[in-house]
Amino acid sequence: MCGICGFVSRQDIRLAQLKEMNDTMYHRGPNDSGEEIYGLKDGYSVGLAQRRLSIQDLSALGHQPMHSDNGRISVVFNGEIYNFHELREKLSAYSFCSTCDTEIIIAAYLKWGISCVDFFNGMFAIALFDREKGELYLMRDRIGKKPVYYMENGTELVFASELKPIMSFPGFEKKIKKEVISRYLYQQYINAPETIFENVYKLEPGAILKISVNSKSLALTKETWKYWDIKDVYAKQRQHMVTDYAQAKGELKELLKKATASRMIADVPLGSFLSGGYDSSLITAIAQEHSSEPVKTFSIGFQEERYNEAKYAKEVADYLGTNHTELYIDEKQMFDLVESIPKYYDEPFADSSQIPSMLVSALAREHVTVALSGDGGDEFFCGYNIYENVAQAQMLDAAGAAVHGICGLPFINKTGLSEKLPFRVRVIAENRNKETKTQFGASNYIVRAGAMVKNDGSEFPCHYEIESKYGESKWQIRRMLLDMDTYLPGDILCKVDRASMKYSLEARCPILDRDVMEYSYRIPHEYKFYKGEKKHILKDIAYDYIPKNLLDRPKVGFGVPLDKWLRGPLKEQLLSYSEKDYLEKQGIFDSAYVSNMIREYIKTGDGGPATGANYSKLSWSFFIFEQWYQYYFN
Repeated sequence: MCGICGFVSRQDIRLAQLKEMNDTMYHRGPNDSGEEIYGLKDGYSVGLAQRRLSIQDLSALGHQPMHSDNGRISVVFNGEIYNFHELREKLSAYSFCSTCDTEIIIAAYLKWGISCVDFFNGMFAIALFDREKGELYLMRDRIGKKPVYYMENGTELVFASELKPIMSFPGFEKKIKKEVISRYLYQQYINAPETIFENVYKLEPGAILKISVNSKSLALTKETWKYWDIKDVYAKQRQHMVTDYAQAKGELKELLKKATASRMIADVPLGSFLSGGYDSSLITAIAQEHSSEPVKTFSIGFQEERYNEAKYAKEVADYLGTNHTELYIDEKQMFDLVESIPKYYDEPFADSSQIPSMLVSALAREHVTVALSGDGGDEFFCGYNIYENVAQAQMLDAAGAAVHGICGLPFINKTGLSEKLPFRVRVIAENRNKETKTQFGASNYIVRAGAMVKNDGSEFPCHYEIESKYGESKWQIRRMLLDMDTYLPGDILCKVDRASMKYSLEARCPILDRDVMEYSYRIPHEYKFYKGEKKHILKDIAYDYIPKNLLDRPKVGFGVPLDKWLRGPLKEQLLSYSEKDYLEKQGIFDSAYVSNMIREYIKTGDGGPATGANYSKLSWSFFIFEQWYQYYFN
């Protein structure tokens, strides 16, 4: 696990400047660093740099940039290639100098060209320079576990694992992309390929970017394509459905075991996050099965009982016989991390579970350098509560069409069901033909998010649609696929990457193994959502290891008291951020609208419980944006 950065430019960039960019990511790789600059052609040069967190081959032989034995290829790499032992056997003709997986990338490229990425099973962000062809390639893993940002203006390209190195590049203009802000306020993250800055993008999951020089125009040429796309992979795998439940369960279990075992290969101490839920408990149980000694497990507990899952994690740890460490945290420990958010999440990111994620990462790092996690189980095996709402909404829509010839919300209102249904079901039904993030909440919440931004017009940039993109008639499946495309890489995996790398900890996700993901598409949906039970097949596998009574309970998740903070210790700071004079000078938000909204929100909480709408989530998104703005612009 590392941080990488570099450039293709005609500027006279010195090695010291590249090192300064690289060192902004010291937390991603404190063990080693390397920076090199090479000539390209037509006055261009290529810079490659890496901060190293040593995991495989701790010797100097793992130093990057790493070069091929013939000097043709140079590479910097962030992540892990879990099948590198298998690939090494296929590439035995190459003269390997190290035992690390970075060298596999070079050997594979020399044998298969850029299609080598199809052979890699892992999480990765790779920058590879081919001197012979005069081309630089950027590659990102299939599901977007590892980040790749890049700035491109026609004559320069700068890339990095985070935005900080790009912001440090000579001449970079920090120009905010206002059109993404309303969507951020609502979703709490900025989805690929967009970022908070003009001319800066995220390489999408499963994508490759090729950069070369056009000698006639002296401009850079850029070509981007997907080598792995959820829509296409899903359609392909559905042609090979596994229609026997016992077979599906057995084959999925073996794939999970293989994925977990491959992620336990490391030359440093390894452990597992354990919340006591199905996904982390299953991965921990499989890891314990493959370990010759008790696996180190980590969980955090909360003093407030309704948020506390630590007691359940302890029961699972005791049953499995792991070497368990837990830490009970109070509200102050969470609150103290708020100030560090913009430094490590270097564009606005307001999923508040980032705070407890940082705390459990800090705890684990005291004992290990690698931690297994259960991320991906909800998206690939139907675990979120919203998926139940989606299914209910489609049933209502179908009922309305059959009985009255009316679909969606008109049917619900006409039959008097509107006030009796969960609010989310009503919202989803209203947007019945759209995969849309309005399914997360209220339409008036979206309107407010859009209205906050200056000169936003009548559009809803936070209400984007993917009309029948996946060729699926079931709304529930479409929503799961949409989350795999957007919410999982844009929010969940971003959160885990930044939270773990803040403490130089590598997080590995067996459920997001290539073979597990692709096999999940071959499993009939009724094996995942069985008679209203979410994650049925994954739970069934977990019960092979852990008694049902230890796992079967409502999902809790990490809780942060946002409303209490925003109306309490953060109140004055929030009010300061929403002053009309400040907002008018900033020129991003509708100053009158935002100032009135924040004051209305604060006022409703004075002297007791809030009356009316609680816009703590929207106010938190605004607060985090302004905190980020203060950190990077003042």
